[in-house]
Amino acid sequence: MTSFDSSPQLSVWRALLALAVVFVMLATTGWTAVRHKGVTSPVNAAITAWEHGHLNGNVLPDPDGSPARLAQFFASLTSQQRTRLVTHYPLAVGNMNGAPVELRYRANRIALDQAREAARKSTHDNRLSTAGQHDAAQRMDRYASLMRPDRKILAFDPLGTGRVAEVFGDLDKAQRVSVVVPGVDTNLLTFQRTFRKYSAPVGMARSLYNAERAAGPGTRTAVIAWADYTTPAGLGVDAATAMRAEEGATRLNALVRALPGRTPVALYCHSYGSVVCGVAAHKLPSRVSDIAVAGSPGMRAGKASKLGTHARVWAMRDRDDWIQDVPYLEVGGIGHGADPVSRGFGARVLSAAGAHGHTGYFEPGTESLSNFADIGVGSYRTLRCASGHDTCRDGSSGAASA
Repeated sequence: MTSFDSSPQLSVWRALLALAVVFVMLATTGWTAVRHKGVTSPVNAAITAWEHGHLNGNVLPDPDGSPARLAQFFASLTSQQRTRLVTHYPLAVGNMNGAPVELRYRANRIALDQAREAARKSTHDNRLSTAGQHDAAQRMDRYASLMRPDRKILAFDPLGTGRVAEVFGDLDKAQRVSVVVPGVDTNLLTFQRTFRKYSAPVGMARSLYNAERAAGPGTRTAVIAWADYTTPAGLGVDAATAMRAEEGATRLNALVRALPGRTPVALYCHSYGSVVCGVAAHKLPSRVSDIAVAGSPGMRAGKASKLGTHARVWAMRDRDDWIQDVPYLEVGGIGHGADPVSRGFGARVLSAAGAHGHTGYFEPGTESLSNFADIGVGSYRTLRCASGHDTCRDGSSGAASA
């Protein structure tokens, strides 16, 4: 019998396995990145309208300008002028990095109401199939839920499967900010779940926010459930490449750079979300103090030191997580590179005890959530390392030294 114990043979075997998997995915799912080609995003349409708009005879500022410049513009307006812009350009203001967060919440509530009305009409549109009408009804219910007065929607785009981001806590007054970056199959309808709620971004973020308040009662924190990028649908080719991650990384970088204040920011990147964070790492601002990945298929780097970040890099994986069976390599753009919990990668490996599988890292009572919360409030000395990685806290007051 042939042995695969030697590392060269093992690498070749894994490469062949990865290519075989890719072949199957290509044959069964096809290339999915062309969805919505030629379709104008409602957000882009709103931004175009903004670019041609005026306020008191003056041209409106470039919506892609620096967050600081846009913040200065909004600060110069009267309450009536802000309301006018929110009313006329809700999707533009609601997604504009640099606009005051409270104004974005107001704008997105208006945009959600408009989207809800459009969905309501679609439920009675005879040109749609029964499935299409059912989808419209689901969207209508989700929009209604998102626009409740107690919810703080920081970003919203109804195009396709939809994008959304929600804030827990006071973003303006927070001393530390956490951002949850989810993985595949995240969209408007899966943004929150009643069943297995901690596997969805809303449940993850709310759970983390509550855990941070318990871990550091004297620290004002805010947590963002960030599903504001188009995630791969299922475990097809999109999930095996960095295409979606590259677009997500650009959007994540823009979000972080536009957050109010100068407070430290920690990123919590689950599954394919860790690919997004890995691609974004070298461009993220210095205020990003920590990047924590869980259930990661790789970060598009061979070592943590190659990510190009001064942030501490943390990694965890539950022993029952199926992601460990995915080949950790990259061949011709397929695959996401080295295993972040391997010793050779150089991340600080944390305990995920109690997580139970791929989607349980934010479950209350788990060491994974407790560790996330300690990172969120800066309580590094109380972190619990993974078995065999007892040095994970060494030098934790500084950046990762992979």
